[in-house]
Amino acid sequence: MTPERLVVATELLDIALDAWGDPSGPPVLLLHGFPFDPRSFDAAAALLAQAGMRVLVPWLRGFGPTRFRSAETMRSGQQTAIADDARALLDAMGIDRALVAGFDWGGRAACIMGALWPERVRGVLVVGGYLVQDLSDPTRPVPAATEHMIWHQYFLSSERGRRALAEAPRDICLHLRRQWSPGLVDEALFDRTAPAFDNPDFAAVSWHSYAHRIGAAPGDPRYAALDAALLPPPPVPVPAIVLTRGGGMMGGMRAAGQFPGLVREWPVEGTGHDPAAEKPQAFAEALLALARAAP
Repeated sequence: MTPERLVVATELLDIALDAWGDPSGPPVLLLHGFPFDPRSFDAAAALLAQAGMRVLVPWLRGFGPTRFRSAETMRSGQQTAIADDARALLDAMGIDRALVAGFDWGGRAACIMGALWPERVRGVLVVGGYLVQDLSDPTRPVPAATEHMIWHQYFLSSERGRRALAEAPRDICLHLRRQWSPGLVDEALFDRTAPAFDNPDFAAVSWHSYAHRIGAAPGDPRYAALDAALLPPPPVPVPAIVLTRGGGMMGGMRAAGQFPGLVREWPVEGTGHDPAAEKPQAFAEALLALARAAP
């Protein structure tokens, strides 16, 4: 099965996406993370399309053929920008409600969409847990063991990291994927993803994402109201399935309390950071279960 390539204009972006399946099928929006692209979802999207769903897989801002429409728009990678892009995509495509699934940046956007616009979100599937960043005090340190695990956030938010993203993105991105999915990285898949890092705004958006979350860069003022709505981080009231790794988390907070509409936690053995690519059958089965459970 081959997807249809679309480009959809929103106020800020020309968003490129792969569209799978029957256009009249129930829509599901799949959102990738950093440093990934829609290729993570190819196998799972084909399974979902075969099950009758309309599967929409965009390149996030700063990735692949998605482009900013104006040179004046701040190249923000903050969490509310990614979520608002996804909401704007649904608006531009005339979609009232959709299932939304994602991991990493995309999982965070799915959580925010479910929290801020629950009327637009039929249900969310999130990899790892509750991913909304608490930016009430972004310079507050966490335990040293956790700080050690997120070393990349400090490197990528530095000027040295910005140069690495601009000058050698394949090097840092492949290293991170090997770290986050040890022994599981499909390097042929990485080679198909890597051109997404050639986007002229990849380095700027990625740098800002990490600098903003640790308080090293201001946000885009256009998202100030959305940022305020996430303080304190709100629950996600829509039906939800949270993918976990054999009972452990793939990043994120435990589901209890943050997903009052939790359908279930869904353990997936033998996966790392990108279970849609690593275990596409399990990922698709979880999404189809969410579709059955959601109104």
